Amino acid sequence: MSRVTKPVAIPAGVEVVQNGQEISVKGSKGQLQMNINSSVTTNLEDGQIGFTPIKANDKKSEALAGTMKSIVNNMMMGVSVGFEKKLTLVGIGYRAKAQGNKVDLTLGFSHPVVHELPEGITAETPSQTEIIIKGVDKQKVGQVAADIRAYRPPEPYKGKGVRYTDEHVVRKDAKKK
Repeated sequence: MSRVTKPVAIPAGVEVVQNGQEISVKGSKGQLQMNINSSVTTNLEDGQIGFTPIKANDKKSEALAGTMKSIVNNMMMGVSVGFEKKLTLVGIGYRAKAQGNKVDLTLGFSHPVVHELPEGITAETPSQTEIIIKGVDKQKVGQVAADIRAYRPPEPYKGKGVRYTDEHVVRKDAKKK
């Protein structure tokens, strides 16, 4: 048996319901649902969920089985533990402030930038230069973090901009005379 088609254990406190090709995952942090691709079959039994391709020796079906397994595993982790991304603002006068479902950013433009957060995503600002984005959907959390970073990506000469906390920015030397 390949590692891709190995069943995934359902964590304690997570409820998985299968209705045809739709899988619904419910936990303490929230609820997510997704439609499984038609070229993949699922079997839910004994606290485990397995994914197998319909066609044997078909690369696309096998790849989709692994993808569906990974997505459902992330769904189970999201509703039980949750996901978060941390951003850091580097630069003089760069500030962030979370207000409800909005993040107000001052990034050196002539106007403040207001970023609307999608449903299910929250943001915290423990300090003026830190943003923590939290949610149950890994894809949404990553997309919101990428959208905020895209307003002012870090530049290579002074390192100013919005960056992920664990990101390393390669610095360049200034032009030599």
